[in-house]
Amino acid sequence: MRFLGVTETCDLAALYLRLQAAGHEVRVAIAEEKARGTLAGLVAHSPDWRRELDWIRAAGPDGIILFEAVSDGLGALQDSLRAEGFNVVGGSAFGDRLENDRAFAQQLLADLGLAVAGTWEFSSVAHADAFIAARPGRYVLKFSGPGFASSDNHVGTWPDGADIRAILAARAPGIGEGTRFILMDRIDGLEMGVGAYFDGRDFLRPACLDWEHKRFFTGNLGELTGEMGTVATFDRSDRFFERSLARVGPLLRDHGHVGYVNLNTIVNEAGIWPLEFTCRFGYPGYAVLDPLQATKWAELLAMMTKARAADFRTHPGFSVGVVLTTPPFPYSRKEIDAPVGLPVFLPDDLTPEDRRHIHFGEIGSAGGRLVTSGLYGWTMVVTGTAPTIEQARDEAYRRVRRIDIPDMRYRLDIGEALIAGEHRATPGASWRSACAKWL
Repeated sequence: MRFLGVTETCDLAALYLRLQAAGHEVRVAIAEEKARGTLAGLVAHSPDWRRELDWIRAAGPDGIILFEAVSDGLGALQDSLRAEGFNVVGGSAFGDRLENDRAFAQQLLADLGLAVAGTWEFSSVAHADAFIAARPGRYVLKFSGPGFASSDNHVGTWPDGADIRAILAARAPGIGEGTRFILMDRIDGLEMGVGAYFDGRDFLRPACLDWEHKRFFTGNLGELTGEMGTVATFDRSDRFFERSLARVGPLLRDHGHVGYVNLNTIVNEAGIWPLEFTCRFGYPGYAVLDPLQATKWAELLAMMTKARAADFRTHPGFSVGVVLTTPPFPYSRKEIDAPVGLPVFLPDDLTPEDRRHIHFGEIGSAGGRLVTSGLYGWTMVVTGTAPTIEQARDEAYRRVRRIDIPDMRYRLDIGEALIAGEHRATPGASWRSACAKWL
């Protein structure tokens, strides 16, 4: 098969390498100049993805284009390519709006009968400040549209909203006129996501459940990042999926969406509270799911282009993924001047099973050696799988400790909160008491 990756920063590096290692032809077109060192010397690069359309077309049904991002216009572009007969996996214009237009997504979820937090949209800091002054409370601040990072969002803790008012005041000079953002009532509970692949007509089954660790530092401290690690499973997901993400299926079908869709939620005894969509292959989510998927990537991607709702094969148990980062993460090289091209050392005696659990991110090859690359410092994801979260975590960290990259940083506690009680199916455990009725 032939695969063309259309990408801004090459978040799916490990996926392209998996496809290539399986004998498929792969080319990537990376738009961001500072990201073009990623996969350099490892996978063929194209200066312009449009030049590769004839190459994809010549492969017929065995040619697939992968889009990674939800930037303005990319979803509509995918819709138009599908109309021309190309097999495209990634998203749609509707999916882009679900992810980027937070107020629209919350209203849509409410219309589908899901419980949603109070949500208010603003384009003026002054109006938002006046709103909190008149309605004191704990709020979550989130910016809408592409171009904003996870670190731009803030989860309020002060009961009168003073912390969010202060953040808005501090950021006001940099918030351009017309920038849209929302305030959401903060809801306490367990944060968890549900995701599934959509083939243009229906979701492929099974769905996955995931628990992300978004703060930079161990102990859930520091700024919000894209993600520092994840626990995921395909087990026991049906009921939660049917009560949440499955309800969006008919709308995705109406808009011809093809790709992965994740709905992040807060779960407590009162219900499932959806927070936001990811309508693309999330990083590092796809890497964390990789070792749980018995169906190979090429077959799975092909299934998504055929619109024949089907099940794919998965392994039982849990996957724990640890994100290994290097500076300037969690910022970018457009903001911070950080070294690039640092050596990546992997031990020579890694087993094939170990290598299956090492997922390259922003890594390329120079002088015959693996080196760091890219815009952000998303360097690698290392996973472990096992019947329990604790065993999977131990396997992941065993592999992490054998990898050496200068200035490498990672969290030491991925999965620990779940192991400590939030995921135990024992009487009285906090996770069980909050979530039993939803699973």
